[in-house]
Amino acid sequence: VDPLSSSPHTLRWAKMSITSDEVNFLVYRYLQESGFSHSAFTFGIESHISQSNINGTLVPPAALISILQKGLQYVEAEISINEDGTVFDGRPIESLSLIDAVMPDVVQTRQQAFREKLAQQQATGSTVPPGAQQNVAKNGEGTVNGEENGSHAMNNHTEAMDVDGDVEIPASKATVLRGHESEVFICAWNPVSDLLASGSGDSTARIWNLNEKSSSGSTQLVLRHCIREGGQDVPSNKDVTSLDWNTTIIWDAHTGEAKQQFPFHSAPALDVDWQNNTTFASCSTDMCIHVCRLGSDRPLKTFQGHTNEVNAIKWDPSGMLLASCSDDMTLKIWSMKQDSCVHDLQAHSKEIYTIKWSPTGPGTSNPNSNIMLASASFDSTVRLWDVERGVCIHTLTRHQEPVYSVAFSPDGRYLASGSFDKCVHIWNTLSGDLVHSYRGTGGIFEVCWNSIGDKVGASASDGSVSMCFRSSKITTWCRFRS
Repeated sequence: VDPLSSSPHTLRWAKMSITSDEVNFLVYRYLQESGFSHSAFTFGIESHISQSNINGTLVPPAALISILQKGLQYVEAEISINEDGTVFDGRPIESLSLIDAVMPDVVQTRQQAFREKLAQQQATGSTVPPGAQQNVAKNGEGTVNGEENGSHAMNNHTEAMDVDGDVEIPASKATVLRGHESEVFICAWNPVSDLLASGSGDSTARIWNLNEKSSSGSTQLVLRHCIREGGQDVPSNKDVTSLDWNTTIIWDAHTGEAKQQFPFHSAPALDVDWQNNTTFASCSTDMCIHVCRLGSDRPLKTFQGHTNEVNAIKWDPSGMLLASCSDDMTLKIWSMKQDSCVHDLQAHSKEIYTIKWSPTGPGTSNPNSNIMLASASFDSTVRLWDVERGVCIHTLTRHQEPVYSVAFSPDGRYLASGSFDKCVHIWNTLSGDLVHSYRGTGGIFEVCWNSIGDKVGASASDGSVSMCFRSSKITTWCRFRS
């Protein structure tokens, strides 16, 4: 719409501009925030989200829903205006649905019915349509489809969870470091030192030096993802969604050089996990699990049995058993000695996003503690499993949105969990009690402990990487934002 006259008493309209990149980005964020992580991943690749100039950290949560609500309110206002520009005395009895609002016949029919209703009321001396007061929200709040404040349409998960004061970690204990240029999907501590690796939608992995003894402060090594084209490495525009130290591209962490690629899956790979220094497993949306060895041009073994995408795989501390979780809502335990699964664990009511083994049991530094398996699901719960007995021993239910990550402390006594409700919770694995909680500024994609168990790292959808320092007396947090 072109600007009107520049007279100080004339309403001026700015030019309206809507690009496909903007629409695609809002749809991409909506899919992420709604828990459709795989759909968001695929849509982001096909629509080239990473190539857009949009700074995702500046876009508020629920942006698409917000603009749709405003558009719906505009259509309702349009129905309420006479042809001469005056406003009808009253409001429609029924609120428009989003689908109604985009159908011209429905809008015209509703407008005509509204006019007829008002005419009848004026004839009988009534000026306010029956039921209109029922559609007026309390305290000036807006309504969406008859629900106050609109938040109830989002599964009642938009309100902050109440956390005891002695459990909650204050948000004031935070600092900011800039680096990534998009969402940070993954983070992982180096197994022997305070180096934290992070992977982002900006197609880079970064290694942060967080050694407290370093005199130069926190530094970062940037690893830019490339793909092979015509025998040469060219920059990639793909998200970095999986990281592991030692580390279906294998990197030399000292030089940043890509060592080998493993193109065995027929669809995107979702997770990798090392069995030892030369052998690792990978899983994919193709429902397959491949066990691969460096230098080998084909898988050592392939496991099949899941009926939907396999989201995560993890070797147990002994390297004898491999656990996997899937969108088919099951956990499966595999052994290199057989083709079929050893155990099939079922309890979650929605997709299981990730799993982790506890660092306990024979062959670990905590041999007298029983080994456990933790699972995180889109049903907003975390479950702790006794794999040997095949039973769930604790169900952790304080999260209010899908849980994307879990991690055991090095001694196995605590479990950290991160959810899209922006909360990081720390649980006692023996009792199942919540012992610490921190609420950040973005949905949590990944949590991880450092090697000595006094720090927890967390990566978030707003481009931040958080770090919690734990001691016997105090707990503080640092946040690293892109």
